[in-house]
Amino acid sequence: MRSWPEVVQPPLPSRFNLPELSIFDSKSQKTKIFEAKNTRQMYVCGITPYDATHLGHAATYLTFDLINRFWTAQGASVNYIQNITDIDDPLLERAKRDGINWYELALSQIDLFRSDMVALHIKPPRIFAGAIDEIPEVIRSIEKLEKKSAIYPVGPDIYFDKSVDSNFGSRSNLSEPEQIRLFAERGGDPDRLGKRNKLDSLLWLAHKEGEPEWASPFGNGRPGWHIECASIALKYSNHDEGEILDIQGGGKDLIFPHHEMSAAQISVLTGKELAFAYVHSGLIGYAGEKMSKSKGNLLFVSKLTEEGIDPMAIRLALLSRPYSEDTMWDKSMFKIANDRLSKWRLALARTECPDTSPVIESIIQNLANNLDTEKAIQVIDNWSVSEATGNNGNPGELSRAIDALLGVAI
Repeated sequence: MRSWPEVVQPPLPSRFNLPELSIFDSKSQKTKIFEAKNTRQMYVCGITPYDATHLGHAATYLTFDLINRFWTAQGASVNYIQNITDIDDPLLERAKRDGINWYELALSQIDLFRSDMVALHIKPPRIFAGAIDEIPEVIRSIEKLEKKSAIYPVGPDIYFDKSVDSNFGSRSNLSEPEQIRLFAERGGDPDRLGKRNKLDSLLWLAHKEGEPEWASPFGNGRPGWHIECASIALKYSNHDEGEILDIQGGGKDLIFPHHEMSAAQISVLTGKELAFAYVHSGLIGYAGEKMSKSKGNLLFVSKLTEEGIDPMAIRLALLSRPYSEDTMWDKSMFKIANDRLSKWRLALARTECPDTSPVIESIIQNLANNLDTEKAIQVIDNWSVSEATGNNGNPGELSRAIDALLGVAI
């Protein structure tokens, strides 16, 4: 699938050395240090394209854009993989509700997503894979699971037997009752009769009248959600040694069941752990509630830009919060970010300014420390209003560093 146009990341001068990046890992509940490597691999779960990009999506993809930028600035080649779940129940339900073709709905929303990512100055993934295009790969994965006695039928459908993965549950650190509750809330079917375990997940759904179908050795139908991501991650990553990925990423709501299920299936397929670190961004709420399509309280990136809000103000507003913490959004955050941008732009337009090298060094160190954008932004704020004298600063160099590391184009 076509990604969006490349976003140019300015290089940092060679005198700036980037330390090892440390990131909080949801599995170990500890901060992990990424030792220097020439190649990085990161898989981030993409959207289900039945509606436009909202601030929750934007917050997630900004988080992993920061990581991508930091590794790139270190000189690493980043194999960034992102999927699109372009066949799933919510997409089909929305198309049926609105009386439109599900495939046309998906295409329109994917195009809008691409334009939103360009507006937010987010570097495109190296691999942008639609689930539909990868159905042959999904079928091959299910066949491999069958050889490992990890699948079984429930009526005409095929399920993954989670008991085959002895480490099931270790990535999410949840009790079984909590797993079952979240599984039911997030698209699972713990109470379906005929399942061996409430937490066994769907691999292949038999064809239903009025729904799209693909031929397979298991009958006509379509794939389950978790095996799609597992198959795409395996196909497009190089996994000769150690874990398959450096990072498996997404929003917090994917910790369970999606990332647990995908990792379990990959563990059975390969005998390896999916990722060195599982990294998750916090969720965005609005008007006192979690932001969700069902509640109708979404703030769409495209609508905000149509209202005249600078996309860089949207980006900066999202970066002004700890990436892993849930945030209750307030539209005043856009004004704060816009005022901050104005101050930065004014300061960076000076012909003479205080030394900028310590500012860049501090941005680097703060980002290396679990993506501490709050402190990085504060450093720039302090410099922008500083009354210190001197003409040894280089505002152009600082502007390029802000673009390179924070992705904020001044």
